[in-house]
Amino acid sequence: MRKFVVHSQFEPAGDQVQAIEKLADGFFRGDKYQTLKGVTGSGKTFTMAKIIEAVQRPTLIISHNKTLSAQLYREFKSFFPENAVEYFVSYYDYYQPEAYVPARDLYIEKDASINKEIDKLRLAATYALMERRDVIIVATVSCIYGLGMPDLYKEMRVHIEKGAFLNIKEFAAKLVSVQYERNDMVLERGNFRIKGDTIEIFPPYMETDQAYRVQLDFDEISKIRRFNVITGDVIEDLDELQLYPAKHFVVPKDMLDLATERILSEMNERVEELNAKGKILEAQRLKTRTTYDVEMMKEMGYCSGIENYSGPISGRQRGMPPATLLHYFPDDFLCLIDEAHVTVPQIGAMYEGDRSRKQNLIDFGFRLPSALDNRPLKADEFTAKMNQVIYVTATPRKEEVKQSSQVVEQLIRPTGLLDPIIEVRPTEGQMQDIYCEVKERIERKERSLILTLTKKMAEDLTDYLSELNLKAKYIHSEIDTFERVEILKSLRSGEIDVLIGINLLREGIDLPEVSFIAILDADKIGFLRSTTSLIQIIGRAARNAEGKVVMYADRMSDAMKEAIDETKRRRAIQEAYNREHNITPKTISKAVEDILVRERIDAEENAGVEIGVLEKATNMFDDKQRRKYIESLKKQMEECAEHLDYEQAAFYRDKIIELQNKYGK
Repeated sequence: MRKFVVHSQFEPAGDQVQAIEKLADGFFRGDKYQTLKGVTGSGKTFTMAKIIEAVQRPTLIISHNKTLSAQLYREFKSFFPENAVEYFVSYYDYYQPEAYVPARDLYIEKDASINKEIDKLRLAATYALMERRDVIIVATVSCIYGLGMPDLYKEMRVHIEKGAFLNIKEFAAKLVSVQYERNDMVLERGNFRIKGDTIEIFPPYMETDQAYRVQLDFDEISKIRRFNVITGDVIEDLDELQLYPAKHFVVPKDMLDLATERILSEMNERVEELNAKGKILEAQRLKTRTTYDVEMMKEMGYCSGIENYSGPISGRQRGMPPATLLHYFPDDFLCLIDEAHVTVPQIGAMYEGDRSRKQNLIDFGFRLPSALDNRPLKADEFTAKMNQVIYVTATPRKEEVKQSSQVVEQLIRPTGLLDPIIEVRPTEGQMQDIYCEVKERIERKERSLILTLTKKMAEDLTDYLSELNLKAKYIHSEIDTFERVEILKSLRSGEIDVLIGINLLREGIDLPEVSFIAILDADKIGFLRSTTSLIQIIGRAARNAEGKVVMYADRMSDAMKEAIDETKRRRAIQEAYNREHNITPKTISKAVEDILVRERIDAEENAGVEIGVLEKATNMFDDKQRRKYIESLKKQMEECAEHLDYEQAAFYRDKIIELQNKYGK
């Protein structure tokens, strides 16, 4: 096995050294769960990299959204250039799941747009796990969703050797059976072409534009070469070649034939059951749809929505967990869960949301009961599959702390920067006070953030400050992703002096130019002003040596007190360390660059789709239906709040308020 080696101009500093040692020792002791509690800017990512280097195990890093996953992927790519660092996230650019709304007899067909580039990276991830051990996979929670079976994926690979006999027709048939397509004109990913005695294959999992060329001397393989698809230059001569399937869901024909028998058997049982209940329409609908899908599978080896038959195809017993990315890892792997306070609850919530949608489809004859087996892992199934886990977060939940054999704190920033000073000021005269603070920062060429409770307040405050000749902008869920990029870049470059929003934590970025944060209505009770939220907001000002946070409130809430006490405790430890090592805090200096990764569908757009479906199914003038609809929105809001996805939670809350204002409480 090629060893993991971190390449960096920096060495561990501050309390990174003790964190790496303690957590690596815990891993070798066999500790199932540990927690790295690191403050913002303490270099948790570098610590994670050094832990991987210390334990030398295949590693899965799970993050809660694509933006942060992409950021981690880039960083680990730079830390481990000699090792396989791969990226595994949902490959949908757009995804509208199949659904049925009984109240309006509304069937919504699955509609999706697959990103081929991400699909390539997903295949590269499983390919790397099959071929080597020095592998790091950076993933979102999509890693707990069903994937092709690893044993079958490995078993169906096509193996050839130099000097062996090869029948071109049989070889082409094998490639087609593992989902490659023949195209003799253009060589693209997932395709192969045949020119006389030369076969060229372009596996979809190749990260760069590289393919394989197999040359025959009569029927004997004379050369196997890896070459550049664009230039045609030969990169390497090989003695043998393993070609893995072009898709994760691959099934041999004999297994598919058995699966169709199981599907038809289940269909007949279910049709009888529905007829016995007097559900004639549902029974006929199910029979028609399923029979068509089975015919497609027999003829084409595939059908639309084949994932709904993954249980019968794999031969799993009802209720058994599906194969996922986790099943591709060896048993001794390490799992690092980034931002665990958000990611762990999100993992736990995936199953129930998926099941409730599918149950409607089953009840009304759109899907067989076995469709429930095409699902994400349950929380306990995820836990059972884990070998050893390190939670990485600045604000661990009680659940993570209770599970962990040790909680290792990382409070010292390599730059010597301290947690910011916090002041509590009355709400009376707060606008004038904020204006003075922002003007002071402008003179020092620094930036400011203001956090409000509603979108309307953010917009109104932006107008107010703009009238006072301040360069202010707001950012919230209705701002397009690309516009967010430009706004955040403008803030860093100085085109904007102050940025206003409900929650500026979701961006997953560092803003070292920000030295002042104003938190309005800091004493309000709710998810936007919880202890965890306040601590994370405070951390945004910890990238600047002059960092200062002002909470505007008329009383001291419990959340405020806890956040202030924790910040003071950390600051005292940091000051003592700086004095002992004669360190002068220095503001982080980073180039102004693209600070968000493209996400075509962000959380708010998903919320908008869900609300649109629910609204179509609801008669707003019917009190009972409207109350049920509002309760559904409240549930969604609470789930988002629990995951600290505050802007999406605020989106639901604003919708609830709008409905109550329009129709009455």
